[in-house]
Amino acid sequence: MKIKEERQQLQGMSIDELREQADSLKESLFRLKFKKTLGVGESVGDLKREKKTLARVNTLIRKKELETEKTQG
Repeated sequence: MKIKEERQQLQGMSIDELREQADSLKESLFRLKFKKTLGVGESVGDLKREKKTLARVNTLIRKKELETEKTQG
């Protein structure tokens, strides 16, 4: 998936969906790190991609939380 498409898809999600996505990415990242430790396959690129995606998700979660606080307060 291209970065623009991924970003648009993530921006369309609610906070709860983003949190579920973050949990899924954390689990995936754990598995990739485990595979890397065992020396199974080339996962360096996958690790980097997953970390960046997780950072994007966390940024969007925080952004949406701040927007919600602004509208409520």
